[in-house]
Amino acid sequence: MQESFDLIGKLNLNGKKLSKSHRKIAEYISDHYDKAVYMTAVSLGQAVEVSESTVVRFAAAMGYEGYPQMQKALQELVRHHLTAEQRFEMSENIDQRDVLSTVLKTDMQNIRNTIHMIDQNAFSEAVSRLLAARTIYILGLRSAAPLAQFFGYYLHFIFSNVIIIAEGSTDVFESISRITDEDVLVGISFPRYSTRTLEAMYFAKSAGAQVVGISDGEMSPLFGVSNVCLSARTDMASFVDSLAAPLSLINALLVALALQRKDELNEHLKRLEEIWDAYSVYISKEPQ
Repeated sequence: MQESFDLIGKLNLNGKKLSKSHRKIAEYISDHYDKAVYMTAVSLGQAVEVSESTVVRFAAAMGYEGYPQMQKALQELVRHHLTAEQRFEMSENIDQRDVLSTVLKTDMQNIRNTIHMIDQNAFSEAVSRLLAARTIYILGLRSAAPLAQFFGYYLHFIFSNVIIIAEGSTDVFESISRITDEDVLVGISFPRYSTRTLEAMYFAKSAGAQVVGISDGEMSPLFGVSNVCLSARTDMASFVDSLAAPLSLINALLVALALQRKDELNEHLKRLEEIWDAYSVYISKEPQ
């Protein structure tokens, strides 16, 4: 129960003690947060056997203008707590005929929300730190691993010293053991956050390195350790993480970095094209 009330403690902006009826609501939210987060004030009141107005007053006691504002804050908190099983349960009511449109619309909305939430100054600062780095380490584990691989693959065209820290190839801390204050570590993680990624970011910062985070918002644990942290929405339609917005953000970083090093990049790409043609890396453009 203590772990559950930690959730309510974070939600309670005013820090007020709860009345008996408000405590009933808090207990229900804590014990059934995966369901309560999507309930209306009416349905939550019915579940707890209190009136709708009591639920609304509970939101006000928490320090919110109304129930919708509290519900939004609760959704932000709950996203970090949902298990894979609970995530999957969220999609069980999706009609099979609506799966394609539901998932694509969720991805579209994540990109829209990312556009509104992104801090342009933080984006520019991240670009500057990467440009100044001697070596760039890219760390993304578990579901974030494909993002790290993609980012690292294209960074290799722009910079000569890029190290992608892949899961399973070697120990994470061995991979960054030589990191110094001349380097940058980019840590990528989304709910449910990777413990190892966070630990590695703290290790890099203790070594004096610059730490750039890519996560889902200011409530992410990556914000506390990063020198600069970029946000992208990953709201999911099921247990599968929506990585459309983070990938788009990474694309933007790559383009910004490429434009800053366009002369060097042009020369490098010309040489690569010669190598690719010489060794038939890609299918010939000429018809056979």
